[in-house]
Amino acid sequence: MNRTFDNVYEDEERARAYATLQFPGTYYLAFRDLPALVRHYNHGRRALDFGCGTGRSTRFLRNLGLEVIGADISQAMLDQARALDPSGEYRLVRDSIVAEFAPSSFDLILAAFTFDNIPTEEAKADALSGLSNLLAPDGSLFLLVSSAAIYVNEWASFSTRDFPENRHARDGDRVRIVMLDVSDRRPVEDVLCTDAHYRQLFQSAELGVVDVRSPLATGKEPTRWVSETITAPWTIYVLGHLTKR
Repeated sequence: MNRTFDNVYEDEERARAYATLQFPGTYYLAFRDLPALVRHYNHGRRALDFGCGTGRSTRFLRNLGLEVIGADISQAMLDQARALDPSGEYRLVRDSIVAEFAPSSFDLILAAFTFDNIPTEEAKADALSGLSNLLAPDGSLFLLVSSAAIYVNEWASFSTRDFPENRHARDGDRVRIVMLDVSDRRPVEDVLCTDAHYRQLFQSAELGVVDVRSPLATGKEPTRWVSETITAPWTIYVLGHLTKR
């Protein structure tokens, strides 16, 4: 992860707003299936939370029994993570994620929403290559990303109604979305990456898709869903090395 990445989360006000965000509404669906997937595909205890932000996903992994390190390029986000979790281990990535750790250091790597904010194809490819380098030969890389559908629908936790231009976005274009579960209602700018394009990037990084999930709400949850029962806002990719080292 290169420090030249355009990071909309390098902002103290935004970091404070996100610090206490847990798993409400649409976010519940993003994390609901991860424990079972981790139990099924993970073969060790060493974990990296790549793009950990304020540490929500880092603490989530630790609660699953993993020895986890959170890493991010935003000092503002890490300040909040350390304040909330003084005993946790959080690293500021100054240049490249590969420079921070030895090869094959992790049995499991999670990137939760991180790739939504990586601005260019080259940067995404570099990040995937770096994570592949850090992944143990039989390790699993979990990518939790926003589906293309999230930017053109209304949701329990998000709104895109003010951004009709999202409907015309293509891979690599900026898309905007408003988060409804935090006090900071400034639009977040993400970068659209479709399923087809992600799969091309995985292949170029010599990573294979082991499993893929598009979580839907059942309608039995207490949340008042909007689109979540018919359209998946998230995609979860479970990746592994195409060839073992």
